[in-house]
Amino acid sequence: MTAVDVPEGSPFGLDNLPYGVFSTPRSAPRIGVRVGECVVDLTRLLGDDVFATPSLNALMAQGHTQWVEVREQLTELLCQDVPDEAVFPVDEVALHLPFEVGDYVDFYASEHHATNLGRLFRPDSAPLMPNWKHLPVGYHGRAGTVVVSGTDIVRPSGQRKAASGQAPTFGPSRRLDIEAELGFVVGTGSPLGRPLSTEDFATHVFGVVLVNDWSARDIQAWEYVPLGPFLGKSFATSISPWVVPLLALQAARVPTPPQDPLPLPYLREDQPWGLDIDLTVEWNGQVVSHPPYREMYWSPAQMLAHMTAGGASTRTGDLYASGTISGPQKNQRGAFIELTWDGKEPIQVKGEERTYLQDGDEVSITATAPGVFGGRVGLGEVRSRILPAHAKGR
Repeated sequence: MTAVDVPEGSPFGLDNLPYGVFSTPRSAPRIGVRVGECVVDLTRLLGDDVFATPSLNALMAQGHTQWVEVREQLTELLCQDVPDEAVFPVDEVALHLPFEVGDYVDFYASEHHATNLGRLFRPDSAPLMPNWKHLPVGYHGRAGTVVVSGTDIVRPSGQRKAASGQAPTFGPSRRLDIEAELGFVVGTGSPLGRPLSTEDFATHVFGVVLVNDWSARDIQAWEYVPLGPFLGKSFATSISPWVVPLLALQAARVPTPPQDPLPLPYLREDQPWGLDIDLTVEWNGQVVSHPPYREMYWSPAQMLAHMTAGGASTRTGDLYASGTISGPQKNQRGAFIELTWDGKEPIQVKGEERTYLQDGDEVSITATAPGVFGGRVGLGEVRSRILPAHAKGR
């Protein structure tokens, strides 16, 4: 038996307990929980076959009451000695995609981000479209290209049309970008034809992950009218390997910014689900941005209510993301298109002037939130490296 050590100041203390899927060289993937610098094997600790599966879906499908019971049981057991064979150093395990992604929806919930892009693309018009403050704008993504942190991203190819060009050309994206986001994982679904309310959020959403929604801005700019993003977004979306339970974020709950005009009744919240989460973006090891999630105009509860307002069903493993997280300051912008003002204002990265991503670049997004014990709760990391486009795309 051994005591699981939690170093002082660790963002993975008993007020966090994020779930993930891990494996060792001689074992199959199964569910673990992160504690300090260790992963605790829940199959060996709790003896339930639901944890012996290579995804969190079966556990999430058990529902909110079971989520609470498992968390209480874990908190109690991890205060005691646990079997030696259940504990693995986190740097000696492989981490996998933590859940089977059902559907994937990406929103556009930051007023600062939407305003910045509006000023970039429509300098002679109002920066926000007329509908933006009436509903959470979003689009359906491609669930099959959601990948776990550490997966290399191949530069996408597609049609691009220069402003001075007479016709489009096909080739690798020249304006490859990131979007620092927060993702919400649906634990229990809802049937077709039954909209969810904002009050359903806490019992239907299991937890959160960090998201990097990669964007090929040149491909996106040519294709997005009239139906919105397609190939400029569908090639990859990266998520962190740890799913932080919504139950671990109670101390991070804050009001959303004031919403004016007042949303329609189905989008109203008596106690809004804003979240005080601080993100950090690193580009080749240099910190370039600190996006603050608390600045997001639309809450995840409002996103869920709007996503199902027309009667769309939800399923265990559905993922919906916030859209780029940006704040009012330049160093709080969560996408490089904003940070460099579409390349017109390069930034210094490791002594080089940079605008968009080059082959070989590595991007890391991390985040923390207030914990119930007074410390910080860590959301882990989503890190990826850019590989050259495939030869056929040249």
